[in-house]
Amino acid sequence: MTRLAPGVLVPNERLEFSQSRAGGPGGQNVNNTSSKAELRVAEADITGLSWAARQRLRDLAGSRLTTDGVIVLSCDETRSARTNRELVFERLCELAREAQAVPKARKRSRPTRGSIQRRLDEKSHRSDRKRERRDPPPKD
Repeated sequence: MTRLAPGVLVPNERLEFSQSRAGGPGGQNVNNTSSKAELRVAEADITGLSWAARQRLRDLAGSRLTTDGVIVLSCDETRSARTNRELVFERLCELAREAQAVPKARKRSRPTRGSIQRRLDEKSHRSDRKRERRDPPPKD
């Protein structure tokens, strides 16, 4: 079992690492070395997350979550395959840590007296401007 975050585990055999050729500049070297790391793990295989945390994980994964529930992460930032593999695993750990963190509830605040007054002044100013644009009433 691999620990992603405190209390969040995934079986080692469920982590699918693969290497492929990275794109971008680099000449002949980039065409011959498989330095891009890709990590695939099914969201259902990650244990230790509450229902709400699992939902946050899905939201955080976004487009990296496939329709069959597999999280696909990739990294080709460095020229080293080992470093890219470590970076992609760290990204999965970071995703799990962020999903575990419960977001703070927003505390509603009242608008200040000054902001209310400015809003009302602006409304009356706008109303006056529109009233001045109107045609005068017809005289009988």
